[in-house]
Amino acid sequence: MWNTDSLWFEIAVVSIIYALGNILMGHFEERTPKIRRVGKYLLTLLIVCSISYCFGRVASMSFLAIFIIPLLYVHAYYLPKKKGINGWTGEPKSKYYDFRKWDKDIFSK
Repeated sequence: MWNTDSLWFEIAVVSIIYALGNILMGHFEERTPKIRRVGKYLLTLLIVCSISYCFGRVASMSFLAIFIIPLLYVHAYYLPKKKGINGWTGEPKSKYYDFRKWDKDIFSK
């Protein structure tokens, strides 16, 4: 009944990661253009499926797992130590908005 020997498994895994990411962390991307967010998802999906097709599922899932390393570096070291921003809450907002080069005056438009 259940068959995971197709690329649909990789599509499901990437889609779940992005869905959870948007639900739990989407408020940090509030000013990112939607087309960029969709493009990032499609590019990730294309890369993961291509790796799986060419090198196998273990390689594609390893590729996804390796992204934990830069995530931890940015959120646990770079943002707090170098930029003075809490890596998990994005506070203070003014520094986070400066870091992202977003306009802090959200009510001007």
